[in-house]
Amino acid sequence: MKICFVLNDVATEKDGTSSALMAMANQRGHEVYAMGVGDFTFHHDEPISINAYTVPKSFKSKSPKKFLEALQDKKNKSKKIDSSKLDVLFIRNNPTEEEGRQWAEQAGVAFGRMIQQQEVLVLNDAYALSHAFIDKLYFEELPQQIKPASIITRDKDQILDFWANQKNKKMVLKPLEGSGGQDVYLIDEHEKNVNQIITHLSSQGYVIAQEYLPAGKDGDVRVLLVNGKVMEQDGKKAIIRRRSGEGEFRSNFSVGATADSSDLTPAMQRIIDLTAPKLIRDGLFFVGLDIVDDKLIEINVLSPGGMERFKDIGLPAFTDYIIEAIERKVEFKEIYKGQLSNRTLATMD
Repeated sequence: MKICFVLNDVATEKDGTSSALMAMANQRGHEVYAMGVGDFTFHHDEPISINAYTVPKSFKSKSPKKFLEALQDKKNKSKKIDSSKLDVLFIRNNPTEEEGRQWAEQAGVAFGRMIQQQEVLVLNDAYALSHAFIDKLYFEELPQQIKPASIITRDKDQILDFWANQKNKKMVLKPLEGSGGQDVYLIDEHEKNVNQIITHLSSQGYVIAQEYLPAGKDGDVRVLLVNGKVMEQDGKKAIIRRRSGEGEFRSNFSVGATADSSDLTPAMQRIIDLTAPKLIRDGLFFVGLDIVDDKLIEINVLSPGGMERFKDIGLPAFTDYIIEAIERKVEFKEIYKGQLSNRTLATMD
């Protein structure tokens, strides 16, 4: 299998979920390529080409960090690849991390759609990613009964009205576009700078005002799904609790949260049961759900991560689980020879 991972930039990629998946694909004997969102070239009379990095076939290492180091070695030069010769294009870049590179935000998804038309298997389905480009808007399409109350607007008065109607006089404000806990604020009745905060956020775009969930003070739980199901291996499920740091209400690892284990509760299962049909229909193969108590607070369809923390809480790596699932899709694609759409293959077991 020839599989190419689309990253923000190979040179700046950090050791995490993507490097772990690439290393596992390499271990399983596949040809693994990595590229940045700026490494596509469209040709009017031939397939899209990509400038991608790979490692020598002789290179074998179980360490994702060493695999990434080999990719990023200054002696390692990119190669021009015909994208139509790939079996899989795995879109793993995170548009919300693109600072000062607006051109790069939608490039991976846009070129992914074109490569998908070349009959290369694209994961997650590129048309689904286009629809769900802003994860937080896609989130709002899910059933209201599993979500906290919220409003998305740039109108300060409507945000203040929403705040006034909250029973505990608390709300969370965050930008519609963004990740990693950046520019996320907990507003309570003592907040004196609420007008300035709203002005700051609305100057960047749309603002989400969301009901504050008291259970959120202890962090949240991330559940990772493949094909609409919780990954499970050796009797353990791909669930990780993110505990907020001291004096911090945000539960992102990037702002000091720590990893802990968590069971799958009936409330979590209910959220999964109501979310999965839409994910499967839309062709979203690999997805992260962030849950507080009995509410889904965020959905991650663009480059979900956190798997690098699994080892800290005694969970399997799950990278072989994901690569095996992709191998089955490539097999189904070959067997059915054009009878199955990319969207169907993307979430087929």
